[in-house]
Amino acid sequence: MGVFEAKSVLVLGGSRGIGAAIVRRFVADGAKVTFTYSGSPDAAHALAAETGSTAVETDSADRDAVIARVKDSGALDVLVVNAGIGVFGDSLEQDPDAIDRLFRINIHAPYHASVEAARQMPQGGRIIVIGSVNGDRMPVPGMSSYALSKSALQGMARGLARDFGSRGITINVVQPGPIDTDANPADGPMKELLHSFMAIKRHGRPEEVAGMVAYLAGPEAGFVTGAMHTIDGAFGA
Repeated sequence: MGVFEAKSVLVLGGSRGIGAAIVRRFVADGAKVTFTYSGSPDAAHALAAETGSTAVETDSADRDAVIARVKDSGALDVLVVNAGIGVFGDSLEQDPDAIDRLFRINIHAPYHASVEAARQMPQGGRIIVIGSVNGDRMPVPGMSSYALSKSALQGMARGLARDFGSRGITINVVQPGPIDTDANPADGPMKELLHSFMAIKRHGRPEEVAGMVAYLAGPEAGFVTGAMHTIDGAFGA
């Protein structure tokens, strides 16, 4: 039996990259997994067929849709919030509506999902939010709104850890550095610049991030909460 046998897991943003690796890890460890998708239906349905998980369409920019999805999922043992976007470029020239949408997905959705999940979560539930090392360090221009959104998750986790602690519900932020995904491929144009900041000069693998998530969701991490867990090859060191 896997460590998450018979556990109910919801992954917001699970169709590709880090999210898909998280879905695969929980399924492999015995969990009943539902994940959301928005812009990648083909990838979502393929992953669901591969793993036996359930894919449901949900727009993380829509607060009410996010709350309804979490509420309808019932008493979750684990919530993972992975959905996120970036808007990059000169902050003086960016579209304010695009920035507001980024904040809805990267800040508002994790907050509302976490609070709604906690309403029905059993004692000892787990909430894990995927942040970024850019919440701690921003070494290049053009990413201020993204960095802001990932820093906001830190305050959220610290506060909700206090709010939920009496019920043994933990909340933690996993902060990846450069990870080999479609959005940031290991052989992409940013490779040399990113690796120049790192002690381990390679992109991380989505499975490595999923391993950290699985630890934080597991029985050995019951005393770990309100904390940031960076996995970045020393990008932010």
